[in-house]
Amino acid sequence: MEEDLLKHFAPYTPKPGEEYMSAGQLKHFRDILENVKKGLGEDIERTVHTMQDEATVFADPNDRASQETDIAIELRNRDRERKLIKKIDETLARIDAVDYGYCDKCGVEIGIKRLEARPTATLCIDCKTLDELKEKQMAK
Repeated sequence: MEEDLLKHFAPYTPKPGEEYMSAGQLKHFRDILENVKKGLGEDIERTVHTMQDEATVFADPNDRASQETDIAIELRNRDRERKLIKKIDETLARIDAVDYGYCDKCGVEIGIKRLEARPTATLCIDCKTLDELKEKQMAK
């Protein structure tokens, strides 16, 4: 879902000598985040209306089970989207605080290309890779 909404934005091309996380870059990422948030909100609204409209009680246990499975999947997807909206709100707050684009752990630049792929990223690629390696080791 998020990837579909990101496709509507052309990648940001920094101007020669442009400072990292300039006003133009911050506006670009704010526009992306607000667009994704709006799209997710519309999906959630559409799901609520669809579930209200399709609230049918089936006599056949198989049909009822199928409907319940569909509803469970939809609710799980909406919960994921709700969490993403929360993360987008946190990221927008980081933009307002002019703290966006820098790694939470080491403070280095996350990078435009990484932020284009994942606008809510809070870690640089090196710190994220280390986190994932630690996670894998803990899971074993």
